[in-house]
Amino acid sequence: MSNSSSLTEFLLLGFADTRELQLLHFSLFLGIYLAALLGNGLTITAVACDHHLHTPMYFFLLNLSLLDLGSISTSVPKSMANSLWDTRAISYSGCAAQVFLLLFLLAAEYFLLTVMAYDRYIAICRPLHYGTLMDSRACVQMAAAAWGTGFLNAVLHTANTFSMPLCQGNALGQFFCEIPEILKLSCSESYFREVGGVVFGICLVFGCFIFIVVSYVQIFAAVLRIPSEQGRHKAFSMCLPHLAVVSLFVSTVMFAYLKPPSISSPALDLVVSVLYSVVPPAVNPLIYSMRNKELKEALRKLIRLVLV
Repeated sequence: MSNSSSLTEFLLLGFADTRELQLLHFSLFLGIYLAALLGNGLTITAVACDHHLHTPMYFFLLNLSLLDLGSISTSVPKSMANSLWDTRAISYSGCAAQVFLLLFLLAAEYFLLTVMAYDRYIAICRPLHYGTLMDSRACVQMAAAAWGTGFLNAVLHTANTFSMPLCQGNALGQFFCEIPEILKLSCSESYFREVGGVVFGICLVFGCFIFIVVSYVQIFAAVLRIPSEQGRHKAFSMCLPHLAVVSLFVSTVMFAYLKPPSISSPALDLVVSVLYSVVPPAVNPLIYSMRNKELKEALRKLIRLVLV
């Protein structure tokens, strides 16, 4: 029986035991990581450099790309390094930092997606008031609120989790440090200390989810009342990328944490964790650029500028 005061490291779940599969995992994660760096880096640079994209929608998209870069950089490089060097270890402080950063960045991303839903609602349902309600000061305040709420959420849960005594060893059933896996190592009498924080987090997440759903119900009702087909197409083009990103993020996270125990298995848990923590940061830039002519044009200009 080990105690958290004597723990110096945790053991993460390895993707494979054979050297060939470890190198395959390293190569796949390296490809995904580089794609995420390239896609989000290009998006950030294009939005920052093109004055045509200095609007609320693209300001929030820039923040989303920053959060995606941070979240994938928190978990993937360590997993790649472990596979490359054939180890599973992560230090106690490294695990705490990973938990804090992932909670901070993923929570901030979810709150930012909620803000982006409000932005789309104002743009389509109250277009005459858009300039007043979504001025630069309001946008900065909403983005800061998303980042700040994510930070406070991370501080609360990380401090609560790592103040509990751990009595069940140090092996985690995940390729990165996350609270549910650490709670499995806690002493039974200390487990309930985290329940209050979890209930608060669930209420906050559920409230944001309801807000997003209600916003999109009103958005689609307003779009269907637009008389011209061209107008409806333009409105849908503004909303569908954000809706796709929200759906991907929420569905994978909900399946990861709400799936029935009867269908749970280490292999399935591993695949689902990759889907919600690794795939979205890599594909979000692609989703936003596919149907966005302004962003695609800005990216073409940026690429031409770099290549010339």
